[in-house]
Amino acid sequence: MKIDSPLIDSNITLRALTKNDITTTYLSWLSDIEITGYLEIRFSPPKSLKDLENYINTLNESNNFLILGIFLNPELVHIGNIKLGPIDRNHSSSDIGILIGDRVQWGKGYSTSAIKMLSDYAFTKLGLIKLTASCYSSNQGSRHAFLNAGFVEDGRRIGQYALLGKREDALLLGKINPNNEIVD
Repeated sequence: MKIDSPLIDSNITLRALTKNDITTTYLSWLSDIEITGYLEIRFSPPKSLKDLENYINTLNESNNFLILGIFLNPELVHIGNIKLGPIDRNHSSSDIGILIGDRVQWGKGYSTSAIKMLSDYAFTKLGLIKLTASCYSSNQGSRHAFLNAGFVEDGRRIGQYALLGKREDALLLGKINPNNEIVD
């Protein structure tokens, strides 16, 4: 799935990823354990630019996923990605995942902005009612980004993840579309 036009705020632009965005820098993010330590992609990162291109093309062609690059304004420097999906049309819900690959940009609020922008798009343009996310309980950066974007903690899955030889809880986060009533 692709969006018709970029989503823009004062600091960042979210737009569909193109072949020109598939760079060695982007690929290097996905093999850097400091960047992907809390992401499932760490178990099987793309091995080549072609693998990465195939992954992006698959998501762009899907009706159930939306992947957008996060670009700093005004130069439009690619610093990460945000993904919506899979979209569950029966329940009008979807999951959000985010990656800030440029470590220099960590802690500057770009994740929160991207989550807010994508949430607004999902609610207003796609008509979704519920958005969800999960993160490792020790990933305080991700937790704070979602909470600052209006998500609440929905729950916890005890011992859900394996991390550095130990079990780690999954924090479940969610946000309801404030403009829609939930109906059966």
